[in-house]
Amino acid sequence: MLPPELPPLPALTRAEGELIDRYLEVLDLLGRINPARGGGTYSGLRAAQALVGTAAGLRDALTLMHQRGESELHHDTLARALRVLDGERRAGLVAVPPPAER
Repeated sequence: MLPPELPPLPALTRAEGELIDRYLEVLDLLGRINPARGGGTYSGLRAAQALVGTAAGLRDALTLMHQRGESELHHDTLARALRVLDGERRAGLVAVPPPAER
């Protein structure tokens, strides 16, 4: 049986698509660094090193949007794109998990 089909991505400019991609990359890296989630120091170090370049890509996407006169982020459209791309789960990896039951 095939998994359910995801809703289509909303129409985005190339810069908006780049913004969403870099933002999700930052979330993924921060999730790997999150000390409350465990993991080794080496994988956290590697994620922190990658975060520098990814943050620069995020900055560049926002700079391009600003230079093109895109002064407003269309939050409804971008939020739909984030949901389709599993942004809620990925953002959850950055949060401190609830305390373990005893």
